[in-house]
Amino acid sequence: MRTLVLTLAGFFLLISPCIAQEESTKGQTETAKQEVKGDTNQDDDSDAKKISAPPVKPETAPATFKVKFETSQGNFVVEVTRKWAPLGADQFYNLIKTGYYDDTRFFRVLPNFVVQWGLSGNPKATANWKKPIKDDPVVESNKKGYITYAKSTVDSRTTQLFINLKDNERLDDMGFPPFGRVIEGFPVLNKLYSGYGGRVSNQQSRIKQGGNEFLNKNYPKLDYIKKATLVLPDKPKDDDGEAEEAAADPAAKQ
Repeated sequence: MRTLVLTLAGFFLLISPCIAQEESTKGQTETAKQEVKGDTNQDDDSDAKKISAPPVKPETAPATFKVKFETSQGNFVVEVTRKWAPLGADQFYNLIKTGYYDDTRFFRVLPNFVVQWGLSGNPKATANWKKPIKDDPVVESNKKGYITYAKSTVDSRTTQLFINLKDNERLDDMGFPPFGRVIEGFPVLNKLYSGYGGRVSNQQSRIKQGGNEFLNKNYPKLDYIKKATLVLPDKPKDDDGEAEEAAADPAAKQ
């Protein structure tokens, strides 16, 4: 894969299936590329069924759905609107249903810019989802709280995501289409450990090879997702419960 560094409005944006490190510059645009290689070998073992992998028949996501992220700093909820980015929404829906993001580290936290994650703690799961999806057109803007796929080039989105910690409209013209937004728990994102800056994201090939074993040893302070699950809609209730009683006791109708 390629790492692309863009300088815009006094900031560097590092993209390596991720967007990222924002640093102060003199406003000139520069581009630097770095090849990153990961381990894509998949060995058979007794835990194979527990490792997230794309379903044989990926499901189409609902028009809207919610996902609850339970993290080491608290919980937040994302609401997805499929029409904003259909391909991205479908990919996200299937990733959540297979448990891909469970026990996954927030490997890039840049205050006042983005929070990023998406390399599985299990290297085999990362390898299983290496096939990219095509780009969606940018319909919504990268506003504060909006969630978007990271990518390195055209049609390169896989599993890495970021949430904007502020309005980042300049990412719209770079082809990053949001597919949802945080509707609950946004303050949790500002609590995530940011002391490593962009250093961890420069180790992506090693994260792909070593997963959480590598991260826990070398970057033990990273916050993480405990579990990411679909929020099921509430069951409809009767206004006063009388209908349910009547069904159970026909005499109640008289």
